[in-house]
Amino acid sequence: MTVLFVIITFAAFIIADLVMNRGKAAVATQEPVTEPIAADVEVAGGYAIPGHLRYHPGHTWLERERKNVNRVGMDAFAAAFSAGVDKIELPKAGQWVRQGQKVVTLHRNGEKVEIVSPVEGEVVEINAKIADKPSLLREDPYGEGWLMTVFAPDDESPARNLLPTSLVANWMRETADRFFAMQSQLAGATAADGGEPVKEPALAMDAKTWSEAGREFFLS
Repeated sequence: MTVLFVIITFAAFIIADLVMNRGKAAVATQEPVTEPIAADVEVAGGYAIPGHLRYHPGHTWLERERKNVNRVGMDAFAAAFSAGVDKIELPKAGQWVRQGQKVVTLHRNGEKVEIVSPVEGEVVEINAKIADKPSLLREDPYGEGWLMTVFAPDDESPARNLLPTSLVANWMRETADRFFAMQSQLAGATAADGGEPVKEPALAMDAKTWSEAGREFFLS
């Protein structure tokens, strides 16, 4: 009887071990779970808007890099609008700029669009890469395509007159709607919620129309 009990117990251990190993093998063959990329990025009107940045109504963004120093760039809409730009003019290091002042000029086929600063202060550094390669503006507007860094003596001032975070998504959707409405061939090309924009839609505009539209969208 004792021998039978030992045999049954041993068999139970073998069966349990097989079940556990089969479970481990099943888990091993499952598809790996990947973390979402850039979880703080929302898409509105087809354009990405990272949540950790602050935005100016003139379609520039601001990021606090360290105390009193802020990095500045163009948002995804402005970046798409820069398609076809053949030259870009940037302010000089040491230049004092005001919030809302025209500080960057995009040139395309003899026409230009000016971009305003989202912050007041002294220009510390400019991104020389985009002067040599303007396409960086649209390729990586929130990364390699940044414009400049600005020293703001008043560390609280950069937050003034910027868009409230809760309104940014709706503002971007309205911008996209207005932009595509200008071009009958592109109207309705994006999905109402989160659709991808037409690739480089600004190229559908002639240079003069592009310049006129730029003055409206970029408050310049």
